[in-house]
Amino acid sequence: MARKKSDQLTDGEQNIMEILWEKGALSVKDIAEALSQDKPVAYTTAQTMCKILVEKGYASFRKEGRAFIYSAKLTQAEARQGALSALLNRFFGSSPELLAQHLIQETDIELKDLESLQDKIDRAD
Repeated sequence: MARKKSDQLTDGEQNIMEILWEKGALSVKDIAEALSQDKPVAYTTAQTMCKILVEKGYASFRKEGRAFIYSAKLTQAEARQGALSALLNRFFGSSPELLAQHLIQETDIELKDLESLQDKIDRAD
């Protein structure tokens, strides 16, 4: 039985989105070159990942001559919100409180950071 396709970004797709958010609309060639600054990425690999981003609704494209120009369809904030909602639903029963407790217990969050969070909570009330 085939595995259900995920709407969440893979690491490679995330890398492309970071490039699109930073630089704006780019051709597949430009995306492949930007990805290759860290490690070599084939043009066809970048092209396939861009097509997947369109299918997932994260990117859109237009054709200019023979080139496909891709751009981010979601803002970085919208993508973060979607990922956070999926994380909350999947692992924390849709409870932000459980997530916050987990972060406090399982990370090395410093007291000054906790105080800053408390200040933001107090201002929001």
